[in-house]
Amino acid sequence: MTDDALMKARYRRITRFAARYLVQAWWFELFLPRFGLGWISARGRTRRLERIAQRFHVLAVDLGGLMIKVGQFMSSRLDVLPPSITKQLEGLQDEVPAVPFVQMRARAEEELGMPLERAFASVDERPLAAASLGQAHRAVLTEDLAAETGLSAVVLKIQRPGIDRIVGVDLRALRKVGVWLSKVALVRDRVDMPSLVEEFAVTSLEEIDYLHEAANSERFAADFGGPDGVAVPEVVWERTTRRVLTLEDVTAIKINDVDALRAAGIDPSEVAARFARVMFDQLFDDGFFHADPHPGNVFVTPLGATTDAGTPAWRFTFIDFGMMGEVPPSLRRGLRRVLIAAASRDGKGLVDGIRDVGVLLPSADTVQLERAMTGLFSRFGGMGFAELQEVDPREFRAFAIEFGDVVRSLPFQLPENFLLIVRAMSLTSGMCSALDPAFNIWDAVEPYAQRLIREESGNTAQAFVREVGAVAAVTARLPRRADNLISRFEDGSVSVQTPRIERRMRDLERMVRRVVSSVLFTGLLIGGVLLQAEQAVLGTILMAVSIAPLSHALLAGWVARRNGA
Repeated sequence: MTDDALMKARYRRITRFAARYLVQAWWFELFLPRFGLGWISARGRTRRLERIAQRFHVLAVDLGGLMIKVGQFMSSRLDVLPPSITKQLEGLQDEVPAVPFVQMRARAEEELGMPLERAFASVDERPLAAASLGQAHRAVLTEDLAAETGLSAVVLKIQRPGIDRIVGVDLRALRKVGVWLSKVALVRDRVDMPSLVEEFAVTSLEEIDYLHEAANSERFAADFGGPDGVAVPEVVWERTTRRVLTLEDVTAIKINDVDALRAAGIDPSEVAARFARVMFDQLFDDGFFHADPHPGNVFVTPLGATTDAGTPAWRFTFIDFGMMGEVPPSLRRGLRRVLIAAASRDGKGLVDGIRDVGVLLPSADTVQLERAMTGLFSRFGGMGFAELQEVDPREFRAFAIEFGDVVRSLPFQLPENFLLIVRAMSLTSGMCSALDPAFNIWDAVEPYAQRLIREESGNTAQAFVREVGAVAAVTARLPRRADNLISRFEDGSVSVQTPRIERRMRDLERMVRRVVSSVLFTGLLIGGVLLQAEQAVLGTILMAVSIAPLSHALLAGWVARRNGA
């Protein structure tokens, strides 16, 4: 089969898969509940989702490309999806089939412009990791380059052959699915799917540009590196191109390898708490964040020392900076307000923060939502993942129905530049819950939010002082400006001109008259057509009379334009 035929078959498989399960979702989640048969949908929902997850797993492993990215995201949502579903997808982080080294060698040598034997002292042909877009191999730098860079052991990351074209086909299929979803009112009212897919497309295309990734890693190291921060592998620019990336080898304990963490004397629950804080710092303080913190991209690195408490010292090491996000200052302020309100169990403040972020349209009537949020906090606020699992499912179901009705009635939307933020927070929450089933997100949020409150209080005081100064300045100038204005009224030098308002009023009156004429024309014409069969004379008269209002509707606008009115 030719490459073109393979790409067409790939496109069809993705779109057929999506179409099949979109129709299934419409039938069970929208159609049946409309006729009072929602209980049928609810009864088999978990089984259906498991089946979809199994089939998507097969599809993603077979196709690779961006389908792996989708599966990795869903597999980390342990905080939202049942373990029976995430378990079907979690293997996608490690099961990406490797490309034969012969093909990877040809790709690397084409990019570097030299044989691998000249570029490196040695390259391990066995892949260290096979990702959806590239493949990593351990290597050793030549003596000269090692002396120049201070590094020896490195990881050579090579882009998969033909990945540019595969990503292009996947994006074309996702754009098609996005168009389908945008025709569903429930989706269309919440998110601009075509824009969301385009945002994902930009991120995906950046991810296959290794020069972009290398620059991101250096920026991330400047922001968060150092003895007290996270570790970032150093880039070997002499052996880096758009499709080949050479990095310091920083392989350590995978963050979700609980057994290895315990063997090293590291408490997984401490890892969960510190990981949440690290991600909070990226999102709410710096605004430049790792948007793909799945287990394959985060290591726990022992430092070979002990803390004051006598426990092993360690720090996080991040890799793979192809998918990074930025939070604009205005959005970051809104997110900080949301975090503070959530930590304070403030239902109204949380709704106000959601509105500020742009998730909730300004026109929304939020009284019921505020009441629902207050109920949510009073019943479930402060509960960890393990505690929530012990709640009676019937209580969850009743609350979900009530809360869902409120949410569906409000104009929610997903703002631009929000996709990566949602992804990063979702992966963080899922990771922490996997590391520590008793992990309580409130324990991580509260101390962080308290610091934000202190900072916000200081900023508020400064803003208040500035505002008082501005008001005082205006007040000081007010008597003289008022005296000048009164003098100008007295001598007749102040006049009020409203030609624009008058012209707008005339335009509005003409438009109303033309609309009335159009309605009369339509009514007379339709009435004449309906009567024509039984009362031909009356029907003909009505159709003839309809010409008068039609003429007015057409000619009134033309006359107005000709007169320049």
